[in-house]
Amino acid sequence: MNKVGVLRFPGTNCDRDIWQAVETVKAKPEWLWHTDRFGWKDYKALVIPGGFSYGDYLRTGALAAMSPVMKSLKEAIDHGVPVIGICNGFQILCEARILPGALLRNEKLKFQDKWVQVKVENNKIPWSANFEKNRKVRLPIAHGDGRYYADSETLKKIEDRGQVWCRYLDNPNGSLNDIAGVVNDKGNVVALMPHPERAIFDWMGSNDGIGFFNWL
Repeated sequence: MNKVGVLRFPGTNCDRDIWQAVETVKAKPEWLWHTDRFGWKDYKALVIPGGFSYGDYLRTGALAAMSPVMKSLKEAIDHGVPVIGICNGFQILCEARILPGALLRNEKLKFQDKWVQVKVENNKIPWSANFEKNRKVRLPIAHGDGRYYADSETLKKIEDRGQVWCRYLDNPNGSLNDIAGVVNDKGNVVALMPHPERAIFDWMGSNDGIGFFNWL
């Protein structure tokens, strides 16, 4: 059975949701605590869940980005292991300079907690290989710091290189170019602000999220 490492920091609160999503697709989740070191060969994929790591002190994701477990995560990334960051996981990956850009306070400075429509633009990576290009999916968001920002040079680079992974159809937070998720230049690290693990079954409001996990 394929093992999937789920990183946990003080303040992570979507880890159990990820655990259940991974189990739903018959893979084996395994906790990786913020002080852990691990071997990259042991895992088919790694997930950084949402939440409020370290209470969002300093900046969202900033303290988590310096945790010991991130050294092992970077080694895994260097060896091509697929990684996904969701919500706070996206913030952590940007703070660690693994992904380009940053997540700033939402436009109008309001926490957004609702369902959104997202278009999956890049389906050449494992996490979205089950979707047709430009597939529209319905996912929930829950964040106060989800406004994607990058300087003009970086923004042009990720657009030109196809590194925009997902894009909002009705931008809820003021993200530049409606960006909801991005991918690194190697194609093995992705992140998005919406929560696919909260859209696994119809009774949740949508089952579109299962498509992000059923390749595991």
